[in-house]
Amino acid sequence: MPRQDGKVAIVTGGARGIGFEVVRHMARLGAHVIIGGRNEEEGLAAVRKIREEHKEAEVEFIKLDLASLQSIRQFVQRFREQDLQLNILVNNAGVMLVPEGRTEDGFEQHFGVNYLGHFLLTWLLLDILKTSGKWGHFSRVVNVSSSAHRIGEIRLNDLNSNQCYSAHAAYCQSKLAQLLFSSHLHQELQRGGFPLSSCAVDPGIVDTALYRHLWMPLLLAHNVIAHLLFRTPSEGAATVLYSALSPELEGENGGGFWANGHREMTTPLTFEPQLQLSLWQASLQLLGLQ
Repeated sequence: MPRQDGKVAIVTGGARGIGFEVVRHMARLGAHVIIGGRNEEEGLAAVRKIREEHKEAEVEFIKLDLASLQSIRQFVQRFREQDLQLNILVNNAGVMLVPEGRTEDGFEQHFGVNYLGHFLLTWLLLDILKTSGKWGHFSRVVNVSSSAHRIGEIRLNDLNSNQCYSAHAAYCQSKLAQLLFSSHLHQELQRGGFPLSSCAVDPGIVDTALYRHLWMPLLLAHNVIAHLLFRTPSEGAATVLYSALSPELEGENGGGFWANGHREMTTPLTFEPQLQLSLWQASLQLLGLQ
């Protein structure tokens, strides 16, 4: 990847796993990177580790809890106070297969953290992303999704899984929602003529802490086979970095869904304009943005 001197990036969940590897590589390439994360101790430790590896690295931590709309707004306010541009936003943080529960604002956890939290974060930063981009040097929004979106279903009348809860179904719905959001946002940006693109990425099956909520027998099996069959966080970060930094995805070549270093087709649901619009409007209403 080319040098990123002068560019500013935000990476949610950047203190460990795939997010940490993304932050580490971006900082090594000269970008100023802000880690957004819930655990301050973990975030500051990640900053120290990267600075020990690269003494000139510009990396910092700002607290961000995607399960709290107030925390998201506070994060954006703290970022705005620095008067920085924003060239890259990587929506990476997430939860998987967590027990049934609600966020601070009453949303189902997968839908609230993986999707709605990132929707609000992106919405509040859009103006900076738009003005930071230039023709030939677009700003980019990268949404880290999953192949699980292929079996996801958007239940517009029950987005918070109140009627029947399945951790697996809720997770898959949140990942499909990310793709629908990413695609609709990219189309809106193109129609508006803004130097900003939006894409979604599948990092593959990666050995990270996401699997800690597996049923115990499955967790034990996971611990045995993960180091043999799963990708490392560094390998999982490769397509994320490619989508965020590669000159090959500049301008009209941006957008879409990326996996294994190339653009891939997704499920027909992802391309349904009415479903994209309905979810977009429902999200705005749930977040009080209309």
